Amino acid sequence: MLRSALRRITAALLVVCLVPLGSALAETMPVEALAQHTHIHGLAVDRQAPDHLLIATHHGIFRADPEGRATRISAVKDFMGFSAHPTEPRTYFGSGHPAEGGNLGFIVSMDGGETWTQRSPGANGPVDFHQLAVSPVDPDIVAYGALQRSVDGGQKWSVVGPLPSDLISLAASAVDADTLYDGTRMGLHRSEDGGMTWSPVLGGAPVSLVNVASDARIFAFIPGQGLAVAQEADLHFALLAAKWGNEVLLHLAIDPENADRMFAASHLGNVFRSIDGGATWEPVRGSPR
Repeated sequence: MLRSALRRITAALLVVCLVPLGSALAETMPVEALAQHTHIHGLAVDRQAPDHLLIATHHGIFRADPEGRATRISAVKDFMGFSAHPTEPRTYFGSGHPAEGGNLGFIVSMDGGETWTQRSPGANGPVDFHQLAVSPVDPDIVAYGALQRSVDGGQKWSVVGPLPSDLISLAASAVDADTLYDGTRMGLHRSEDGGMTWSPVLGGAPVSLVNVASDARIFAFIPGQGLAVAQEADLHFALLAAKWGNEVLLHLAIDPENADRMFAASHLGNVFRSIDGGATWEPVRGSPR
């Protein structure tokens, strides 16, 4: 059942998702209600208030408070890729589709998500980056979109290598600007040359998400097993949190200032919170589990 669910998830991530956008969606709602109206395509901890969560969806970006109320902060755009700047609290990066259709290319907000401008259409664009990873080692000059690379903050892009087969998740290293990790239906891989070549790290099972904390811990979710963790220095993974039932985690957000605070979202649209480095989780209020 998990593999069947993951196949459907992967297919959805690999095609252009054109979801009707409109103003009918409420501007504020409980976090658990988002799953009834839209899909989550990215998470980030709000560096201005780390107990708040930024949620990128088909219908804009929402900011969730600790009580589980989600308020839309961005204009209605179909966000397919989303990442927060690792050091500038009000700078966000995105990609996806405008309300009228087409692709957004690489877009940037420097005012906390209120307004967005296209910084570049991407190579041969405008493109739709379903994954975005900004290097915390050198965030001003290194940005990755699946799988294009920019070394000038997203102004210019170039194709750096073949797209990994059935790519689901992409993450940048916390220690080296040229190192990337990907999660695919075939497992977890690492690139040490900016995405040009890849070598396997975990095989034998799909990896639906990968993320790297500021303290160089790397997290990977293996459907049917759970959330695993390793240090970038050795990549020796150990299971951290196993009890997820039929939930497949797709997105993970880690507080850059406190790597024990993190949030996750599953393929069902449920949102969870951990304050102990991912060992235990609780639903954000009202999210069923």
